Amino acid sequence: MAKLTIVTYPAEILETICEKVTQFDRSLVKLLNDMYDTMLEADGVGLAAPQVGIAKQIAIVDIGDEHGRIELINPVILEARGEQIGPEGCLSFPGLFGDVSRAEYVKVRAQNRRGHVFTLEATGFLARALQHEIDHLQGVLFTTKVIRYYESEELEG
Repeated sequence: MAKLTIVTYPAEILETICEKVTQFDRSLVKLLNDMYDTMLEADGVGLAAPQVGIAKQIAIVDIGDEHGRIELINPVILEARGEQIGPEGCLSFPGLFGDVSRAEYVKVRAQNRRGHVFTLEATGFLARALQHEIDHLQGVLFTTKVIRYYESEELEG
């Protein structure tokens, strides 16, 4: 698969509200596959289309758990509750990490690569990753939610 170029801040597309996907075709499947390969090669757990220069509501999450590869097209958070504070980074901000407050639980509705609607409930790290990627599709960056940035010596080891 083709490796895509990851867009880094301050690229304008990272703060753009993305358009809904209306065509579920071969080009979408190719994009999803290329995004997944790009995410794995970059050692990420999520990647949103604007991070590869495409202003569409498409994101992929794979935190290495039993859910495996989760493809989110036109995702919406239906429900969010609780709070967790934990570390986040972003492939579009290489080397930058900070504590971010997120909901502990989310219920998400999205479409898969064929356009079928599904819902997914998540807690903990998966909930965090889903919220981070869905934020990207609304032009919201994790840096706007950071409570405290990590110093470089905190990242060593």
